Amino acid sequence: MFRDSLRLLYHGSNASSPVVTKKSSAVALLQEFDSPGVFPASARVDRSLRTTNGFTMKVWDAWKYPAFAFNKASCLALDVISHHLWGPRRKSWGIEMTILSSLMRDVSRHSALADIAMVRKAMSIGGLVPLPSDALVTPVTFRVRKRNLRGMLEACDAMEDGKRELSGEWIIGKRLWQSLQSDYKSTRRTGDWDSFVDQTKIDYDSRKGQSRIILYIHGGAYYSSSAAAQRTLTIPLSKYTNARVFAIDYRLAPETIFPGQLHDVVSTYFRLTDDLRVPPENLVVAGDSAGGALGLALLLYLRDNGYTLPGGAMLFSPWVDLTLSCESWDTNAAYDIIPAPGPTAHLHPVIMYLGDTLEQSITHPYASPLFGKFDGLPPMLIQCGEAEVLHDEIVLLSHKASLAGVQVQLETYEDAIHVFQAFPFLNVATTAFVSCREFVRHKLPCIQSHSPQVLDSDTEICLENDTDNDNVRVVRGDGVETNLGWQEVQEQMARENIDQSYEAQLSSAVPPSWGRTWLDLETPDSSGSEAEPITPCVTVTDPSRVLRRVASTPALRRMQSALSVFSERSVASQYLEDWPARRKKITLSPTPTRPSSPSEFSRPRINIPALATSWAAMTSVASTTYLV
Repeated sequence: MFRDSLRLLYHGSNASSPVVTKKSSAVALLQEFDSPGVFPASARVDRSLRTTNGFTMKVWDAWKYPAFAFNKASCLALDVISHHLWGPRRKSWGIEMTILSSLMRDVSRHSALADIAMVRKAMSIGGLVPLPSDALVTPVTFRVRKRNLRGMLEACDAMEDGKRELSGEWIIGKRLWQSLQSDYKSTRRTGDWDSFVDQTKIDYDSRKGQSRIILYIHGGAYYSSSAAAQRTLTIPLSKYTNARVFAIDYRLAPETIFPGQLHDVVSTYFRLTDDLRVPPENLVVAGDSAGGALGLALLLYLRDNGYTLPGGAMLFSPWVDLTLSCESWDTNAAYDIIPAPGPTAHLHPVIMYLGDTLEQSITHPYASPLFGKFDGLPPMLIQCGEAEVLHDEIVLLSHKASLAGVQVQLETYEDAIHVFQAFPFLNVATTAFVSCREFVRHKLPCIQSHSPQVLDSDTEICLENDTDNDNVRVVRGDGVETNLGWQEVQEQMARENIDQSYEAQLSSAVPPSWGRTWLDLETPDSSGSEAEPITPCVTVTDPSRVLRRVASTPALRRMQSALSVFSERSVASQYLEDWPARRKKITLSPTPTRPSSPSEFSRPRINIPALATSWAAMTSVASTTYLV
């Protein structure tokens, strides 16, 4: 009895306060975001806030730092004890998620103790995480030139003189790189790319699959992170989709405010299509969090100004409502790793991003895409976690786009947090990348308006010059990055093709990284490179049966984290066997039918699974799924 009382006291003290709201229909909730310029009544952003002059540390504030550390240490200890005594705060969580949630919860209350430089350094700690293995990374710097852009970016474009530079990096999975190198050598032998393609028509489908280019836009609340910091996302994305990924480093806030970030993304898009001659239908725009919103803003800008749209989009937990109007900001605050912005303008991401134009720009569709109209946009794969604070706005985004005629595949993952794909020790991250592979390689070519093309010789030469140079570096089989240069990379890759076991050359004292145990559906081959999932696309009538079989493979059980010494292996293994049933996958049809009863429109909250279920009932849900 005493133990139960302590458990009730603990969970009650850490749970978010219940929010009493008036029951609203789904239609009414969507109508709040149909009028750009109209501030929603439920917004959590104070429009009177203005940018501050910066952070000033006072000597008498020094005591606050040890107080903050003690507070976090005590909360962490309490959460770890509770996890082992009474179980995790969310049913499927391991000890890793309990620790992450404990460290990040309510951290915004102490924002006065840091400045933007300290936050960026703290965010860069993620770069210390061992990378997924078997990829080649090539940093790139290019000049931003005037492109006679139309619409909102016309003024930004007019200021360009060709001197400003942007940076980014190409990420190519090792298997794809080896295949491309083989094609390049064969082309040089034949001397004619077109005749080479004619001679290999039997390999046409695989060659078309290699022609995909993913433009990746990183997240970080518009003021932190970078393309390099998001390699835990971009490397597996390239490996699973068998596509070349270009990740852009756009200018960050508050040094650059809206729409400067969008201008950088649009300039990068046109560099790929105009300078490198990549067909737009071969491009897929992808991004996480704020990067997902920028990717959606890119689509809206291209459509509004009559430019050719890319073939599709993949959005990971996109932040599409800067007004913070949805209820999940309260209901999931106790679980997600994203801290809610503080009450002041200091380090407030919305204030830093919009600057003094907050009141005019916060509901602009290019800043808060949820306020936009989605007619004519390409197919989208949207993934989010059930326990993240952005859950409700992402669900509304999917519904609104579906009603506008967009092919939308919405996937919510039970108990998952914001951008869970970035955490290699989470099994759901692997399933999410498998779904990306299915979407890019099998589903998207069937539903996009124009099928992807086999890249011609000019395009391949441009891409080869951009990716194969002395800046290329290899992420080895143990997850360690090496800066070798083009010639040494060629020699190393040749040795890997000859040696029976590349990893046998590594010191036994080097512990395996998360990258080495990165999940694949096949076992590693003799070269030491992780095998790419090669299961063919099959149509099944019982998706849960197939997913359950995949989840029980030995590869899933290989997934471990650096914190696995704390894990309750019995609980984790028990959850691993039945977790596929927890994944919620909804394919939203562009032609919804009438609901069976008016009550389906009267859900009291938008963050509950019942809303997604009722909306799925209103649409024609696909009866089959694809496992790839």
